[in-house]
Amino acid sequence: MDLHARFPAIADLKDRAQRRVPHFAWEYLASATGTEATRARNRAKLDDVLFMPSILHGEFTPDLSTTLFGQSYPLPFGVSPVGMSGLLWPDAERRLAAAATRAGLPYSLSTVATRTPEDLTPHIDGNGWFQMYPPRDEAVRTDMLRRAKDAGFSVLVLTVDVPVASRRERQLRSGLTSPPRLTPRVLAQVARCPAWALGTLQQGMPRMRLIDDYAAKVTGLSSTEHAGYLLRTSPGWDYLRWLRDGWDGPFVVKGVMRADDAERLEAAGVDALWVSNHAGRQFDAAPASIEVLPEIRAATDLPLIFDSGIEGGLDILRAVALGADFVMMASAWHFALAALGDDGPPHLIDMLTRDMAANMGQIGAKNLADLSNCLR
Repeated sequence: MDLHARFPAIADLKDRAQRRVPHFAWEYLASATGTEATRARNRAKLDDVLFMPSILHGEFTPDLSTTLFGQSYPLPFGVSPVGMSGLLWPDAERRLAAAATRAGLPYSLSTVATRTPEDLTPHIDGNGWFQMYPPRDEAVRTDMLRRAKDAGFSVLVLTVDVPVASRRERQLRSGLTSPPRLTPRVLAQVARCPAWALGTLQQGMPRMRLIDDYAAKVTGLSSTEHAGYLLRTSPGWDYLRWLRDGWDGPFVVKGVMRADDAERLEAAGVDALWVSNHAGRQFDAAPASIEVLPEIRAATDLPLIFDSGIEGGLDILRAVALGADFVMMASAWHFALAALGDDGPPHLIDMLTRDMAANMGQIGAKNLADLSNCLR
């Protein structure tokens, strides 16, 4: 089967994935908050970033490689952290970590994933990033840092743009609860997705295994909350400094949208900033991430990681052209996995690589550093 003929774009993977994933799990992955205006803004503002076509460059093969934290990567993108990733497709964390590592790309594990850091040790080979939602208790966060480091994760990512639970109205309507409960409504959705059901039966009902180690008896939360909310706090600058001092390795802050925050974070010893509006999943009156990227680039010399709204290789080029050093994606990886199983992530990587190379050929960009000079 020629996957490029059947699934030439992320949109094609998305369409097939939606048919193979129960509705409640799909709404968890695909929904934003409010009227989803921020999500729509992400797409619209990315489309506003234009390049000038350029001619007579002769034949060349674009160099798509880059360096981040002293490590070379063959491509400028990786896997964003996704909470309850295993709900979206059985054993998603292990499968995505293994696929990313085989391709030499970074994989990010969420604090609220369905696998623990130790579960992924055989699959990350130095490519693992651990994303932390900030525990309130010092003993808990100390132990989480120890476990992540001992499991082989080399980069710590602190997410700061989730001070409270968002509502995500589509999730509420879908019947999703945390942890998932097999109500008649949910069972009816599962029955229509046999591959998902069989895989989940083999792996067990998805649960937040790392969080369960610290809060096994927490119950009674809404569909957009989970036990992690009772463990964690909304961090301040003192908390940030505590983490910086407690982590021996690159330290990234995720959820930066303001240039003045970038300056303070650089002064606090952060190693990279992750420009993100959480893909519109937290706040529905935020600017698009791509809108603020140039302002943040002008305010700091730190490496910038970017997400929110990426739907193809051209979007990756847009972000790099406006100042991103690296781009991370969440939904696309899960679309690929749910659509095609283990064949999906390699196909996504190949698809994005071809898309980037084709578009760089159109504008005469021989490497990623050329992109900023090709903007209209």
